[in-house]
Amino acid sequence: MALFTTQRRPATPPLSAPSVAVFLLCMVTGAVTTALIQQPWPVLVGAFAGLYFLFAIKVIKQWEKVAVLRLGRYKGLRGPGLIMIVPIFDSLSAFVDQRVRVSSVSAESTLTRDTVPVNVDAIVFWLVWNAEKSILEVENFVDAIMMSAQTGLRESIGRHSLAQMLTERETLGHELQKVLDEKTNPWGITVQSVEIRDVKIPGPLEDAMSRQAQAERERQARIILGEAETQIADKFAEAANVYRDNPVALHLRAMNMLYEAIKEKGSMVIVPSSAVETMGLGGSLATASLNRNQP
Repeated sequence: MALFTTQRRPATPPLSAPSVAVFLLCMVTGAVTTALIQQPWPVLVGAFAGLYFLFAIKVIKQWEKVAVLRLGRYKGLRGPGLIMIVPIFDSLSAFVDQRVRVSSVSAESTLTRDTVPVNVDAIVFWLVWNAEKSILEVENFVDAIMMSAQTGLRESIGRHSLAQMLTERETLGHELQKVLDEKTNPWGITVQSVEIRDVKIPGPLEDAMSRQAQAERERQARIILGEAETQIADKFAEAANVYRDNPVALHLRAMNMLYEAIKEKGSMVIVPSSAVETMGLGGSLATASLNRNQP
């Protein structure tokens, strides 16, 4: 499905304000002249001249171009501003807007390279740089642009996997812009850029991908935890080798652990007597107690 955000101005635009003003002026002039000279022909001439200018005067906007065809033959481009044509003999093509246009294109239920159905929305920025070519060489360049964009989008989706569609949108847009620009340049149209706006996948597949990602994160977390345990065990083994060859270091470490345990106010730690004797703390604790009790 393609959505057109811009439309072509019709070949027969509504009557312009200047043409209506000239028509009224001619009618009023003819009526006044008829009243003054008491002859009917001035009002007829005024009516005829007014009708002629009513259909002969056209106004082209600043950003528009239009082709004039005289008896079916191309006479040239006109605009912007006020132009005059010969009614009945001259006809106008559709008005060509030369501003940058934005059109939306979507591809529904299109399979990626890994056979995943996706819905993709894209925005195409394009402009007409040669109005003469766009009028004479393609019947309806707006429809041609949109159909080409939709076809190119589907082909691009089929060449990429789902992961690429989700992570490399800019690359996909550049590829599609290049393909469209090569096709539309002979028509006097250039595609400036293509932006992938949204990539939607089916709900069940999205849930499955979410569960897969969660399982992958849990697996990585367990691997990191196991590696941490291995590193801790290695460090403990190195410390054991140091303490085995240096009993004093082991005693200092034990005393530090005991201090850390009892430094909090109101805490109580029960230490086996064998551990106290091993660390040689019996005499030290007794001496500290006697010193505290002396006045």
